[in-house]
Amino acid sequence: MTPLEVFHRMFDNDPYSRWMGMELVSVGAGTCALTMRVRAEMLNGFGVAHGGITFSLADSAFAFACNSHGRHAVSIHCSIEHVAPVFENDILTATATEENLGNAVSNYAIKVV
Repeated sequence: MTPLEVFHRMFDNDPYSRWMGMELVSVGAGTCALTMRVRAEMLNGFGVAHGGITFSLADSAFAFACNSHGRHAVSIHCSIEHVAPVFENDILTATATEENLGNAVSNYAIKVV
């Protein structure tokens, strides 16, 4: 399967990513970029996007990138740093990039801007 075929097989069965409004920017072997607009229901009590929103976008980009090789892959460790607030109507783009592809463990970096 091509990375695009893997993406569609996963995305078409991923109601959460679709509910969030994620759209594919690009996908290739070991990489994926997604974009989405922040909606009012994604904000916390301070009017700022809930941290889970950016994490979910990053997690989906990661999932599509690490499975793009046609192997079933899941995460075993994730961390995130929030360096700026995100507001309603902001458009976010997450880009997942493979740093090391291993037989059992691989490393990916995901940047959300």
